[in-house]
Amino acid sequence: MSTAQENVEYAAEEAPRLEWAEHAPDVYKAMIRLDSVAKRGLDPKLYELVKIRASQLNHCAFCLDMHTKDALAAGESVERIVQLSAWQESRHFYTEKELAAIELTEAVTVLTGGTSQTTSGGGFVPDEVYAKAAKHFDEAELSQLVAAIAVINAWNRFGVTFRKTPGHYQPGQYR
Repeated sequence: MSTAQENVEYAAEEAPRLEWAEHAPDVYKAMIRLDSVAKRGLDPKLYELVKIRASQLNHCAFCLDMHTKDALAAGESVERIVQLSAWQESRHFYTEKELAAIELTEAVTVLTGGTSQTTSGGGFVPDEVYAKAAKHFDEAELSQLVAAIAVINAWNRFGVTFRKTPGHYQPGQYR
């Protein structure tokens, strides 16, 4: 029996520009090590929400594929993952601590703050965003959170630059 969806012809899958990990294996291994230490002490679901949100902002399809699958495997709900791109309007899906982490993720990823540390315009993490995160995370946890945000941003740059192909990742594949 055939369904309408089986007859749909999707666009061709693009190959990556370059398998960068093969050409820079020491960098890849260092990134894996950095990623593994950056997540220490962070709640696994929060860690994946941060990775998903940064990947949404950076348009990294490969990382979105990976981290949505890892989030689901960690017990995250489909509803919270779907609502993440509109978290400001969907605040009631998240805890205040998660909201502070998501907002910090955006600020660190986009550097939306001022041209100076006290004015708005672009270039810094705004004091109010940092203060909100510092209210919910102790100093060690906040340091780990910023490290996790920095690491996913680096992964996103590799994924977007080399056009890593989404859709083939299996949860936990790279652990």
